[in-house]
Amino acid sequence: MDPTLLVLGALALSGAAATVAGCAEDLESDVGSQSNPNSQVQLGPQMGNIHRYFNKAISGEPVSYGLYVAVAGAVAWALINMGLSVPIALVVGAGIAAFIHGAYAVSAYLGRIVGQSKNFGQPVYMDVVLSHLGPIVGHGFIAVFCMLIAAYLATSMLGNPFPLPLVALIFGITVGAIGSSTGDVHYGAEREYQKYPFGGGVPVANQGDIDIKAETGIRNGMDSSYFCSKLGGPLTGLTFGLTVFLGGWGDIIGEIVGGDLISKSVIAIIVGIIIVTITAYLNRVIEVYARKKYGPYTDR
Repeated sequence: MDPTLLVLGALALSGAAATVAGCAEDLESDVGSQSNPNSQVQLGPQMGNIHRYFNKAISGEPVSYGLYVAVAGAVAWALINMGLSVPIALVVGAGIAAFIHGAYAVSAYLGRIVGQSKNFGQPVYMDVVLSHLGPIVGHGFIAVFCMLIAAYLATSMLGNPFPLPLVALIFGITVGAIGSSTGDVHYGAEREYQKYPFGGGVPVANQGDIDIKAETGIRNGMDSSYFCSKLGGPLTGLTFGLTVFLGGWGDIIGEIVGGDLISKSVIAIIVGIIIVTITAYLNRVIEVYARKKYGPYTDR
């Protein structure tokens, strides 16, 4: 089979795995109230809003997912070098990262809520821990495992010169940043603040004044994840998937054109600049179209 076709197939599979990883990562952060929405959940009790959200952020998503995926990548890399089959090594690495993820989530939730219970009367709901921990660890495992697949393909078939743990670290930081910038928009300002006009952001005076009641009963992280699975999660997955997929075309075209390493690198950079320019232009066109068609986002 033509080696170029194998590389194209690996790139397509890598982009597909990254798409699933991005979606799972965003939904996991929605269940656990991490990153941008986390600050609003954390301020809730201070504003008199006693809630049943899981509140687990030890840090922002880029740092935490950089840790989880790097740990998984290091374990998988070591096992592969010891002779273990690649699929089993990736599963074991993702499993260990999921265990670490769960331990951090529980300790973070208990630490944050206990601190708020003394000063603001926020109870520690153990049923929230038990009901939310499974989706947090499960979604986290899927996200890390899919990123390991993409990182392994990048190092074994797509010509990435760096070792698996380093590529995994970069992918973890990237998906965390995309989850914060793309996915959280559909969770923080649109889900936790539904009583305020859409698109107005969260003014400082309203921070912490989150919605604590759902359509039926008291709102929690599971409800937020269900809401975000319709838009925020898929958009995060699409963004990360396109980032990985389009980012690999520079190297592929460089390999097709041929030449020494410097020539290939220059071609990859030029292709990358072209792709970024086109996507930035399309983004601007869509934004202008939306503003003209739907008018101002809010009158505030």
